[in-house]
Amino acid sequence: MSEDITKLENVASQVRRDIVRMVHACQSGHPGGSLGCTEFFVALYFSAMERKAGFDMDGIGEDIFFLSNGHISPVFYSTLARAGYFDVSELATFRKINSRLQGHPTTHEGLPGIRIASGSLGQGPSVAIGAARAKKLNNDDHLVYVLMGDGEQQEGQIWEAAMYAPANKIDNLIATIDYNGQQIDGSTEQVLSLGNLGAKWEAFGWDVMEMNGNIMSDVLAGLAEAKSRTGKGKPVMILMKTEMGNGVDFMMGSHKWHGVAPNDEQLAAALAQLEETLGDY
Repeated sequence: MSEDITKLENVASQVRRDIVRMVHACQSGHPGGSLGCTEFFVALYFSAMERKAGFDMDGIGEDIFFLSNGHISPVFYSTLARAGYFDVSELATFRKINSRLQGHPTTHEGLPGIRIASGSLGQGPSVAIGAARAKKLNNDDHLVYVLMGDGEQQEGQIWEAAMYAPANKIDNLIATIDYNGQQIDGSTEQVLSLGNLGAKWEAFGWDVMEMNGNIMSDVLAGLAEAKSRTGKGKPVMILMKTEMGNGVDFMMGSHKWHGVAPNDEQLAAALAQLEETLGDY
């Protein structure tokens, strides 16, 4: 197991290098949340999810994932590329004209791994619930995963989905909230307090658990625990505690790195903290 965790940590280090280089190259994008969610994405795509070879939009016979907080596209694109969905060299086109790697994921260019356009916050859980219902109708016993941001919990559509899923016993769904306490204008507490978020989701009928999102072994254990809770009549909600900007010391814990690109000096400082393990694109 320790060897497996080391391999995943090596992938995570490379994904973090990809993130800061991608955002620096176009001087645009969202590094903070991407860095904070790196362990989650790597654990999901390289361990937890059952995936088929190749990609199709239907996703029948495999686990599928939806990103609701689409602004953290850098970590999503890097993970998909490193997992073999498309060539790693394409990461160099991030946010450039006519690139498939737009600032928020889109579907019109047919990028493998992307099933919905996301970025308009609040929509991911609704789509995931629809996909989970479709799997039940198709007698497909695989799971649907969705990731949201904590600032996104301020969107009304989130709570419509929160009511719908338990009422319809959508128990093949694992939702996760990146609970870093930061959004673009400040802390979530300052902008619009979320209160006791776990108690709220429990009150809506979800099976709620917590995990540390920045320790690989904890993420693996947390995802395994979440999977064990599926199929029991309730959707599962993971409150994932993370640090915005994790892995780059001067970006950590501040909302200021939510959507700001590093300059040349800052890029060099960031890369000095992140080991190149799989080769830069």
